[in-house]
Amino acid sequence: MTLPESQTNRIDLRLVAEMVTPGSRVLDVGCGDGELLALLAETRGVDARGIELSREGVAGCVTRGLAVIQGDADTDLEAYPDDSFDYVILSQTIQATRNPRLVLEQMLRIGRRAIVSFPNFGHWRMRSQVFFRGRMPVTDSLPYAWWETPNIHFCTIRDFVLLCETIGAVKERAVALDVSGRAMGVNAPWWFWNLFGAQAVFLLKRG
Repeated sequence: MTLPESQTNRIDLRLVAEMVTPGSRVLDVGCGDGELLALLAETRGVDARGIELSREGVAGCVTRGLAVIQGDADTDLEAYPDDSFDYVILSQTIQATRNPRLVLEQMLRIGRRAIVSFPNFGHWRMRSQVFFRGRMPVTDSLPYAWWETPNIHFCTIRDFVLLCETIGAVKERAVALDVSGRAMGVNAPWWFWNLFGAQAVFLLKRG
């Protein structure tokens, strides 16, 4: 089912929402102001809950009428019992965690499936900014200067695939988006996605 574009302008959020089965129990980790949670509640009829580090984000979610608590993905996921949710989502946040491997393992413990989206640091524009300008890249996907960025673990699509293999996570679906937000060929090799994909979305389950 393709969601109507009027629901959100962010193609990656619509793609994530399309991966979620209607009526599911969902936890959005690092949910920001609740845009994805609101989209899931409205279009998929899910039991939507969230955890967000910033007070501003929590306040924005409460304003939307969403069930969100303040918490840290690196330390607070361990408090959730096994199989608490059908889906645990980490949207554009894994690069800002202190221990990405542990966070992903916890997601797959408390959720039957995990959905992870992230900006691809291996995109050719990132590489060219480092190579030709000798400076850390600033792009639409990674808009911060190096001294103010919340991101501490940049990764490429190939890096993330290796992490999945390391922890035994099964990739049920993977989509790379170009700089215009269009999905790239599903049968393209990883090196092609890694070079031309601006961001990626993975649907995972336990091995």
